Amino acid sequence: MIQDLESFRLGQTAEDLVLSGSGECREVSLALARQAARSLEIFSHDLDATLYDNEQFLDAIKTLATDSRHSQVRILTQDTEKPVKHGHRIIELTRRLTSSIEIRQVHKDFSDIMEAFLVADVDGILHRKNAARYEAMANFHAPNQARMLLQLFDEVWQKSIVPTELRRLHL
Repeated sequence: MIQDLESFRLGQTAEDLVLSGSGECREVSLALARQAARSLEIFSHDLDATLYDNEQFLDAIKTLATDSRHSQVRILTQDTEKPVKHGHRIIELTRRLTSSIEIRQVHKDFSDIMEAFLVADVDGILHRKNAARYEAMANFHAPNQARMLLQLFDEVWQKSIVPTELRRLHL
């Protein structure tokens, strides 16, 4: 889809990659998840099934979560009801890999944040200023931008909770 995505991924091109459309965002999300060796943070309004509910993406985060006991995947979402209702596969993966993958519901104090983003290893980013649209900027090596997004992510993470509907019931 994206011309010469590999040169962007390998850092051979220092410029930002401008994305338009769900296909391009999905392709780059997957490439960033595969690039991650230590951490992956996702800020999403409803666990965007178009980007994150597919076998390749799930395999990439499962690999990240199981390759090292120090790796982590953290996901913040504003709406947990929709992904639970539709059987989003990332929820079941989270329930199986509780020590490496965690989902929290965004605290109401931050419900006005309209953007969505993914950060891989405090380095690669995909940033949509409007979560309702698939217009994005991505960069496979943007540590300064990644740190800024992670600062916001961490602030929201600290106040957010694990919603009861995402917990597994052991009977």
